[in-house]
Amino acid sequence: MPPHPLVPSRVTGLAGLTAAAALALGACAAPNPSAAAGTVVVAGYGGSYQEAFEQSVIPGFEKSCGCKVTYIAGSSTDTVAKLKAQAGRPQIDVALIDDGPQAQAAQAGLLAKLDPARVTRLPQVAELARLPGDVGVGFGLTATGIAYNPDWFAENGLPEPTSLEDLASPKLKDKVVLPSITNTYGVHLLVMAAKAGGGSEKNIQPGFDVVRRLAANAVTFDNTADVSNYFLQGQAAASVWGKSRVETLADKKFPIKFVYPKEGAVPLLATANVVNKAPHPDLAARFVNELLGPEAQKKLAQDGYDGPTVKSVQLDPALRDKVVNLDRAAELTRLDWATVNAGRSAWTDTWNKRVEA
Repeated sequence: MPPHPLVPSRVTGLAGLTAAAALALGACAAPNPSAAAGTVVVAGYGGSYQEAFEQSVIPGFEKSCGCKVTYIAGSSTDTVAKLKAQAGRPQIDVALIDDGPQAQAAQAGLLAKLDPARVTRLPQVAELARLPGDVGVGFGLTATGIAYNPDWFAENGLPEPTSLEDLASPKLKDKVVLPSITNTYGVHLLVMAAKAGGGSEKNIQPGFDVVRRLAANAVTFDNTADVSNYFLQGQAAASVWGKSRVETLADKKFPIKFVYPKEGAVPLLATANVVNKAPHPDLAARFVNELLGPEAQKKLAQDGYDGPTVKSVQLDPALRDKVVNLDRAAELTRLDWATVNAGRSAWTDTWNKRVEA
């Protein structure tokens, strides 16, 4: 299949500094962007997320609080690396990060408990998005499953994939892009594969066996969490990716669909967190509360296809079908992040030696 002629108008991946660069940034004592009084520094996702924030969330917040917001785009792991580098003198007020890295940051004491007197919408948040001790809160919900190009599958005589194992079909040789273990999608893939092979977070070995079979078809392992260009250029016909990412690409009229695999899709929470010892904790808490408001929840669903986490938020039926709503969330397989994060370093080492090598 030739490359699709559509050129993306925006990058939907997570962009940012590498961990090493972030550490170097902290070591060199870079200028503090939050030094100005009334300037809130938000470190969060890039691409469509950043666009939605800068166009639809930040202007209204700046007007209501009489403050300014500086947005720093970066992947979740990069943002956590920045928080670690700046632990002695935080420069970030609010961190928007995936639930897995968030659990690591919370355990390291880098995030503050949310004050219910300031984050007044906490009681309205669904249980799935309430985090331990209210250290942070989930403000957006999506899921990791299978993404595929239905036109390519039909042209090559392949039925819709329903299982991870379907990505091992010989017809998909060099047409699969898999996520790297360095991003959340890769961790989800490994645990999903482990469960497909009879294992779990506590018995991860079957996951490596399954992923190695899939890797025989992989053209690359993407570490940016964005495989849009691989699909657009015709290099990828299938991947393990997020539903919100798939819907964003489908919104550009590209032929792509999302499948909840029979092994069980994994929920992915976008979390909002007040940084421990943040320069502007009051404004940071107000910003987190703003993300839980109905306008922000609806706008982020419209622009980024993340499902609302606030129970009272109602979406139009057409939009509701494109997001992971709370009813669907009840069917997803939540990860044991304590076990995942405890083993992640060893998993990464094994992955590098047995899978990507």
